[in-house]
Amino acid sequence: MSSWLGGLGSGLGQSLGQVSGSLTSLTGQISTFTKDMLLEGVEEVGDAATELHVSNSRLAEVEASFTSQKSEHDRLRALHAELEEKLEASEIQNKRQSAEYRTLLQQKDVDISHLKARQSGLQEEVQRLQRSAQSASSFPAVLPVASSSSGTTSSSSYLSRPSESQQGYHGDELDLSDHIWSQQEINRLSTEVTRLEAEVSHWRRMSQASTTAGSGNGDQGEIHKFQRTIQELREEMGREVDEHQHELAALQDAQRHKMADIARRHREELAEYEERIEELEEQIQSGGPTSSSADTSKLPELQKTVQSLQEAAEQREKHLAELSASLEEAQGKQASLQLEKDEVQEENAGLLQNYTRLQASVTELQTRVQEQEGKTLQKAQFDQEIQVLKQNLTAAEKEIERLKNLSDAEPKEEVEHADILELNTIIGLLRQEKEILEQEKLNLQERLKVSEEQIGDNNVTDSGESESLADLRVELERREKALRATEEERDTLMAELEELDQQNQEATQHMISVKEQLSGQLKEADAELTRLTAELNTTKDQKRTLEQEVETQKERTSQSAFTLNDMHMDKQQLEQTVKELKEKLGHSQEQSREARREITEMKKSLQEKEDLYSAAKAELHQAAGRGTEEQGTEEELPGKEKELSALRRELDEMRTSQDNLKSAHYELKMENGKLKAESEQALGKVEELTKQMKESQAALTRTIREKETRIEALKLEKNQLDADLRQTEMALNDQARQYQHTVEELTQARSMDASALQMEHERAIKLNQEKDMEIGQLRRDIEQLASDHRDTNEMLSITVSGQKQLTDLLQEKDIFMDTLKQNAADIQMEMENSISVATKDADALRQALEEKDRQLGGMKEENSHLKEEIDRFRDQQSRPQPLGEPRTLDIITELETEIIQLKSSRNGLEEEVQALRRTMEEQQAALLLAQQSLQGQQGELEQAHARNQQTTLNYDRLIRARDEDIARLQQTVDRLSGGQGRADSPPVQGDVILEEEKTQTLNQENGNEKHDLSKVEIEKLVRGIKEKETEICQLNEKNLSLTKQLDQLMVSRDEVGKLSQMILQKDLEIQALHARLSMVGGGGHNQDVLYLQQQLQAYAVEREQVLAVLNEKARENSQLRSDYHRFMDMMAVKEAALLKLQQENQHLSNMSDPSGSHEMFKETIQNLSRIIREKDIEIDALTQKCQTLVTVLQTSGGESGAGSGGVSSNQFEELLHERDTLKQQVKKMEEWKQQVITTVKNMQHESAQLHEELIGLQGQVSADSDCSSKLSVDYARMIQSYEHKERRLGGLSQELAQVQQTITQLSSTKDVLLGKLDSVAQCPEVVVAQSSGSSLTADAPVHQTDSPVNNDQLQEELRRLRGHVAEKEITIRTLQENNHRLSNSASASENEQRSQAVEVRQIRERLDAQQRSVREKDLLIKTKSDQLAQVSESLRNRENDNEVLKQAVTNLKERALILELDVKKLKEENELVAARSREKESEFRALQETNMQFSLLLREKEFELTALSKKSATVERMLKDKEQGKSGELNQLLNELKSMQEKAVAFQQERDRVMMALKQKQMETTAVQTELQHVRDKEQRLNLELERLRNHLLEIEDSYTREALAAGDRESELRKRVAMLATSSSAVENASQQASMQVESLQEQLSGAVKQRDDALAQLRTSQDQINQYAVSLSNLQMVLEQFQQEEKAMYSAELEKLKREKEEWKKKALRLEDQASALQINLDEATSALDSASRLTDQLDLQEEQIEELKNQVDVRQEMLEEAQRKVMSLLNTTEGKIDKVLMRNLYLGYFHTPKTKRADVLRLMGSVLGLSREDVEKMLEDDGRHGVTGWVSSWMGSRGAQSVPNTPNRPTGAQGLNSSFSEMFVKFLEMESTPSLPAAKLSAHDMKSLSAPPSRRTGAAASSNVAGKRLFWGNPPPGCLFLTSAAASKRPGESNPFLAPRSAAVPLLAGSSSGGPGGHLLMKPISDALPSFTPVPVSESSSGAALKDLLKQ
Repeated sequence: MSSWLGGLGSGLGQSLGQVSGSLTSLTGQISTFTKDMLLEGVEEVGDAATELHVSNSRLAEVEASFTSQKSEHDRLRALHAELEEKLEASEIQNKRQSAEYRTLLQQKDVDISHLKARQSGLQEEVQRLQRSAQSASSFPAVLPVASSSSGTTSSSSYLSRPSESQQGYHGDELDLSDHIWSQQEINRLSTEVTRLEAEVSHWRRMSQASTTAGSGNGDQGEIHKFQRTIQELREEMGREVDEHQHELAALQDAQRHKMADIARRHREELAEYEERIEELEEQIQSGGPTSSSADTSKLPELQKTVQSLQEAAEQREKHLAELSASLEEAQGKQASLQLEKDEVQEENAGLLQNYTRLQASVTELQTRVQEQEGKTLQKAQFDQEIQVLKQNLTAAEKEIERLKNLSDAEPKEEVEHADILELNTIIGLLRQEKEILEQEKLNLQERLKVSEEQIGDNNVTDSGESESLADLRVELERREKALRATEEERDTLMAELEELDQQNQEATQHMISVKEQLSGQLKEADAELTRLTAELNTTKDQKRTLEQEVETQKERTSQSAFTLNDMHMDKQQLEQTVKELKEKLGHSQEQSREARREITEMKKSLQEKEDLYSAAKAELHQAAGRGTEEQGTEEELPGKEKELSALRRELDEMRTSQDNLKSAHYELKMENGKLKAESEQALGKVEELTKQMKESQAALTRTIREKETRIEALKLEKNQLDADLRQTEMALNDQARQYQHTVEELTQARSMDASALQMEHERAIKLNQEKDMEIGQLRRDIEQLASDHRDTNEMLSITVSGQKQLTDLLQEKDIFMDTLKQNAADIQMEMENSISVATKDADALRQALEEKDRQLGGMKEENSHLKEEIDRFRDQQSRPQPLGEPRTLDIITELETEIIQLKSSRNGLEEEVQALRRTMEEQQAALLLAQQSLQGQQGELEQAHARNQQTTLNYDRLIRARDEDIARLQQTVDRLSGGQGRADSPPVQGDVILEEEKTQTLNQENGNEKHDLSKVEIEKLVRGIKEKETEICQLNEKNLSLTKQLDQLMVSRDEVGKLSQMILQKDLEIQALHARLSMVGGGGHNQDVLYLQQQLQAYAVEREQVLAVLNEKARENSQLRSDYHRFMDMMAVKEAALLKLQQENQHLSNMSDPSGSHEMFKETIQNLSRIIREKDIEIDALTQKCQTLVTVLQTSGGESGAGSGGVSSNQFEELLHERDTLKQQVKKMEEWKQQVITTVKNMQHESAQLHEELIGLQGQVSADSDCSSKLSVDYARMIQSYEHKERRLGGLSQELAQVQQTITQLSSTKDVLLGKLDSVAQCPEVVVAQSSGSSLTADAPVHQTDSPVNNDQLQEELRRLRGHVAEKEITIRTLQENNHRLSNSASASENEQRSQAVEVRQIRERLDAQQRSVREKDLLIKTKSDQLAQVSESLRNRENDNEVLKQAVTNLKERALILELDVKKLKEENELVAARSREKESEFRALQETNMQFSLLLREKEFELTALSKKSATVERMLKDKEQGKSGELNQLLNELKSMQEKAVAFQQERDRVMMALKQKQMETTAVQTELQHVRDKEQRLNLELERLRNHLLEIEDSYTREALAAGDRESELRKRVAMLATSSSAVENASQQASMQVESLQEQLSGAVKQRDDALAQLRTSQDQINQYAVSLSNLQMVLEQFQQEEKAMYSAELEKLKREKEEWKKKALRLEDQASALQINLDEATSALDSASRLTDQLDLQEEQIEELKNQVDVRQEMLEEAQRKVMSLLNTTEGKIDKVLMRNLYLGYFHTPKTKRADVLRLMGSVLGLSREDVEKMLEDDGRHGVTGWVSSWMGSRGAQSVPNTPNRPTGAQGLNSSFSEMFVKFLEMESTPSLPAAKLSAHDMKSLSAPPSRRTGAAASSNVAGKRLFWGNPPPGCLFLTSAAASKRPGESNPFLAPRSAAVPLLAGSSSGGPGGHLLMKPISDALPSFTPVPVSESSSGAALKDLLKQ
């Protein structure tokens, strides 16, 4: 059922949500529809086609919205019907459910009554057992009083709840929860029963064996002792844990401090070492004897430091040994502790859990200790590595000294060479050490595992171990820092490698960017060509668009007719919906009538049932007279009451259904009203739509007329535009001619003197540069921005990564803590990962080192090549030429002639090279000329090409001629040698001939070797030449690009001028139009119309002009690109020619025979070196030119610091920045002024609109406030009425409570009386049956005599009681009727409340509807006011449009300036980064230079070695020659050798110098290339920015065109009025005016062209002046540069300090985070301990629950036994009921005589009360003893109100009984004994525990329940001797109630469903309260219960 209800509730919620959503969507659609309809007239478009399209789309939207609204309406209607059906179904379901719940409750009540009966039976069983147990007491006769001492609390607490469930049912709020609760209550009662059974079993055990009570106490005492000891041990363990944690924290703090100190010392040492190394390097670089002396002085210091470090390492090793020893001791201690722990475990198993937890923490600490040990070992290894490095350093220093001693001539170079070798060795050592470290790391890991296993069982209490732990941690951290230092060194090496790679990449990117830039320029030039064609196309397109507009207007008219028809259809549909709604209203009214009829029928049926009820009551009353039939009536009574309750329920249901019907009727009325309002609104909307359609049709007709006139005007404009185009073309041609003329003049001027030309050329370049300044500046700034942005992004990414690393480190630490607890395997995995990372780093380093080794290998190979060359050269020198002697002078002369010829050929080659240089210079000149005219350049290039071809032909000829000469010479040489051989070969000299042949072959070989050597040398030189020529080509390309930029700047300047002239023209045209408008008559409207038309035309022309300008730009770009490609092709051709020439040169040099003399060889080398020097000079000249160009460009933008020459130009940049910023500020101020003026004007216009809107809003606000005040008044009234009704309800509830109390009292009295009647009827029969036994027969006559008297009295009482009963029944009926009336009134009040809630809801809905209507009206008012404002201000806006346009131009300028400012700011911010990069570059260059020097040193050393070896060889030969006797020749050879050596040394030095120069030039060229790359990147960025600005301009123009179109729409409205007034003559006037306007505009254009020309000339003059000014400012700025450099250094130092501070802060943060981590660890430990305790508790609870279940099973078994006992007890009760116990009577009788005379009256009264005598009779009997007022306690049983119930809750007697105590005192004590049970308190079950901890909701009647618990009354005929006593605990608070002080005589209560009197209970279900007169209890406390009994006896 609950699931069904839940589903129904959710369904209702969803449907209601859908309804609300649909309502909101409907209102939103209506509001949007109204907005669209109102704004339809405002948003008109000037273009006919677009206007028609817009109107069509609007109509479609309107139709769509209408259809959607219609569908929404239908959907809502259907939804409404569905909801009504659901409501009905839910009501039916609710009724059914409530009926089911009521039946369930009744069943539960029956169950409860059964359980209570069982409980009472059990209690009696308990009493019986107690009596049997106490049979040894002094009294043989026992009163069998039925008690429920232990069960009263449970029954009372139980009885507090069923009524609540009923109350909950009546409120329909707590049905389900109460049902669940009742089930719980049943369970609780069953547990109570089991408890009672347990008590029974206990008493049985007590009766069986009372002796065995003492043994259990001892066991319990022991258990308590054990528990106490366990608690103490646990506390001790907790304390120890806390102490250990504190110790740990202290150790960690100490460790941190130690680590910080060590780290600081380590850093200081490192810094000192770095300073020393730097000093040594400086000394080495400075060189000379001073450095050597300084080194010698520092060497002992370094040695001392090394020794000290070694000593420290030894100390550390000792310390490690000590630590390991302490560890072993700790392990021994651990073993002993393990034994102790085992003993402790045997003693107490409970402590084991805490101990194991502590063990886990110990193991964690030990694992950490082991890790730290491993780290300490690593640290030691790193220290050793440092020592090794220091030793290497000392060795390197020694090596330097040795090299200095070896060669004092060049000490510096030798030292550097040695350093390189040392570095290589150090690198190798480092690799080896790294491998060793890795091995050691693996060993340490293995040791770690072993130590973990050993230290697994260590105890925390070991203090010595904690100390060692701290030391180990300190060591660990120190080693970690060393590791970090090594890692940082590795990172720096990697960074250097990356920088080298980046430089390489930049070089490649530079080449690519150059190509891309040139291609981009070509494309731009092509785009310029296509511009004019695009202009013609645009005019054609305009014509087509006009024709399309006419067609679209026609289409629009037809569509508007269709929309009108649709609107009529919609109107008809709305009318139909209204009819349907009316029909619905009728239906609802019929339903309400039917409901009323049903209600009347229900009332009739109710009355009939009430009549039946009254008849049944009458029958009951008649049946009361008959004694035998009374039992049957009692059984029928509950059935009748059930019928009554069912009838009442039906009545309530009828009433609720009536209320629901009423509410539904009211809601239907409300809905009908709403629907009527909606239909009215819809009709209003339909009318508005029809009106709007009519208006739109009229507007369409007007617009068609206007469009026709506009088309004619546009045709005229087209003709005018064609004429303008022709004029502009003419003007362009004129300009082209002028430009050509200027170019020719420039070329003529170029034919002047060389010096004048140079000056003019420089001046022109400066002028061009200054012209280029603004655009170049912008481009550079943008490019710099982008590059700076990238740099900053990189920096940020680096910092972010650093931060991430820090955060990652912290996270890793936390994770590390967790993973330690899990297992040591994770740690091992992490270690392996770290090893893999380390290996990767090592691999990377190895790769870097291998690359370095490869480089060294390459250098060594070069050195070896040089050595081989030198060796060959020396061999050639040293070897004697014995053939020289026999040769004749002819051969020598021929060779000399050959040498002369070769020299002449070489001179020719040199001349050709010079010629080539000249051609190169001419090409450069031609490139410069290309700046001014492209045609001249092309011609020159063709000439150069022709020259190249000629030179190549000349070369070919020369080569052929030389080949022929060489062939001839060789032939002659062969002939001569042959002849010589034949002539000078007599047979005697055979041996000599052989020797000659040998020497000849040797000489040939030597010649070949020489030839190879010279080839290698020449190839190298040629390569150098090639490189120089490529550099020249690159510089030429740079010059070209710069000149092109200058040209582009000139073009852009011209374009800017053109645009400004166009704007001036437009202004003039606008002024002329104004004048014309003022001149022309025809009223203000005509003037306005004409003025607006003219402005429209002007705007169109302006737009076309801007488009034309853009097209021109595109064409220029395309042209430039084509030129660039052409130049590139030409350059490629030239390069190919140069390559050919170089190859020919090489070939010629190879051809030249190197077998000549040494002088010829030397001359060739000198010539080649001279060529190289000339190339260098050329390169220097070109670089200087480039630098001057760059510096001139930098003056405009401050971009000089991109790494050009050696000078840093940041100061220069800053000056330029300041100047630019000042200019921009001035411009900004001017533009700001203009903006302020325009904004003021705009504000004036806006203020009028705002004022009007304000007035409207005020009206609206006043209306809203009125509505809100009304609503608040209504709301207050509603609240008052609601409160009044609530008060009434409260009064009614109180009255009901009183009625209930009276009813309960009456019913209780009735029940008592009926019970007494039954007992009286049964009494005589039972007496006869029970007269058996000797003791009974003895007293028989006494009882027989007393019985007739009692019978008479009882019959009298019966009569009296019957009369009372009749009266009471009458009163009950009246009260029941009152009750019905009250319940009816209560239900009526509830219905009223519901209706009030419904009314409140309806009022809120009305409010919402009113607010919606108000909003819609506001929207209407706003739209209307906007329309009015637009109409009124359209004329004013026309006047201000001119100013707006001007302002737009100024705004664009402002934006450009703002962009510039932003660019500059970013540039300033990023200059620091650029400076750093420059420093890095300079460092890199320095390193390269040092590398070069080292390589040169190597070569020189190797050369010297070879020279020495050759010397030794020559000396040996000399010795041999001396032996042969050829001393003269030897001397000659020695002299020649010396001269050759000197020459070779000189050559070597010259070659080295050349190589160094080459390298330097290469470096410079790379720097220049990087600069060029930056410049080109900037150009690209500037181009992009230009394109963006152009797009922005186009967008702005589009917006202006849109505004113009909107203005046109407004004009159309005005023209409608004009059309009404003006006649047909207006068209003729318009035509004439337009013709005159065209003539004027043409004249103005002519004048504009003239002005443009004049302006261009003026600009030329101003630019020349500016060039002069800039030249002066340049010199000033160069002076200032030096100051700026100093400031820059200061800035760098400040930056460094800031970085250091930041570093310190980060370190502090890291420490803080570590502290936090430790604190978190402590918290975690605490949390884990808490969790363990919780788990223990849960285990205990589980055990208890299991015990409970076992007990329940036992209870079930014993319950059956109890039921049997109960049956027996009941049968006994039935047999003994109504009989007097004779033994008791005899005891009383005897007691009377035993008591003293003063207290005998008490005994007599007691006897009278037992026998049931009246008070009057007793008083008469006791008149002799004295009269005193007796409080009538018997009268309470007779029904009198003043009676009091006797309290019966005395305490257990504490004093000892006196021997002389009276019978009454003994009797009182007996009663006290009986009233106080000796049972121990039963243990709470799990269920009861739950109820204690979490009481059920809304159970607020605990106090009353306790009261009721004490008021259980025994009714019916009691057994003989029974005392009618009530509880004294009734008046106590619930906190004071004692379950063991409840009366034992309490039996089953009068009402089963009595509840608490708390506020939660329903009035009809109240318990029997204190209002019953006969049973009000006397309030007695626990202490005075015995005294109360004594008082009772006295009474």
